[in-house]
Amino acid sequence: MTLRAVKLQHRSVKPTLVLVPCLLCDDAVWKAQCRELGRQAETQIALHDPLDSLGALADAIVARAPPRFAIAGHSMGGRIALEVARRVPERLLGLALLDTGCEALDPGVTGQQETERRYALLAQARRDGMRAMARNWIPGMIHPSRLDDESLVQPILDMFERRTADELEVQIRALLGRPDATSVLATLTCPSLVLCGREDLASPPARHAEMAEKLGRAGLCVVPECGHMSTLERPEAVSRAMSTWLETIGSLQGRPGL
Repeated sequence: MTLRAVKLQHRSVKPTLVLVPCLLCDDAVWKAQCRELGRQAETQIALHDPLDSLGALADAIVARAPPRFAIAGHSMGGRIALEVARRVPERLLGLALLDTGCEALDPGVTGQQETERRYALLAQARRDGMRAMARNWIPGMIHPSRLDDESLVQPILDMFERRTADELEVQIRALLGRPDATSVLATLTCPSLVLCGREDLASPPARHAEMAEKLGRAGLCVVPECGHMSTLERPEAVSRAMSTWLETIGSLQGRPGL
């Protein structure tokens, strides 16, 4: 996993914020947040290496991150962020979980259905190409009112087309093999943010409310008129919530032990 630094001014006085993309996504999914949060944090994007476990992806972040840092993950990136928290809770200044979850794959029918859906997308990607697969994937991922919004849809299609079916297969294996991270939540004491779109069908608000309740110092933000791709659908709202979270981190950094 490569940490791509975003050049900012006054580097020495800002905390490092590692931003972890979701399935098949790259820098583009965090573009607005890098721009809007630049005065508060030194942002780095964790770009996924071809590793087929969330634990291995987390280990790569830990190896490259500074001694103390905040981390924010979207969707699969949130699950990777939880694996980072499992490994080095003492190094975290803060944790933000966006449109994600903490439970392992359901061993029953629900898990089987998820597995079949994901491998059906992979089959389409190999058969028809990544862009065709993405067009089939998008309707369940963004708010229904935005399906004809080319300014949102085209960049998502372009982003997915930059990846390959082989990369998709590796990331599917990592996601389906996810460990249960529920127990990690209660162990964390750093400032936390839990955020999702109100109409997120993949990771609904009720799931995020449960995660926020388990976290000790967490803010919960549910973004209206927003689906699963919150950082792209409602970038201003997401950046505002993250800015407030970073302010909390900043106010604590001067205290002993932080």
